Amino acid sequence: MGFRSVELEDLLGKTFSAVEKVGDDVLRFHLPEGGGYEMYHSQHCCENVYIESIVGDLSDLVGEPLLLAEEATHEGENPEGVEISKYQASFTWTFYKLATRKGYVDIRWYGESSGYYSESVDVARFQA
Repeated sequence: MGFRSVELEDLLGKTFSAVEKVGDDVLRFHLPEGGGYEMYHSQHCCENVYIESIVGDLSDLVGEPLLLAEEATHEGENPEGVEISKYQASFTWTFYKLATRKGYVDIRWYGESSGYYSESVDVARFQA
């Protein structure tokens, strides 16, 4: 399977045949004609980036064109009610809001590292 980096906005207007969470660090969007998109982070040592929570039903992103795809990041600032780990040197929260006519899904990624590694989430296109 070959991957090519894309922007989140490339998902707009696409209709997915399935959306699945794979482990705690991959979200895969399948296209009806094969292939699709993957939201992920390439892990290195001294870092950890994962899906912290999903609010909404991933099935709401299936069978209808994606109408909304927004990203917001917060570095060094925790959402209200979330405590900072005393061992993290650097951290980033990345929030994704995706929607079709069927409903909204909010995906919250959390990344922490020694400060020398990326904590960002990537989106890539893959072929079947």
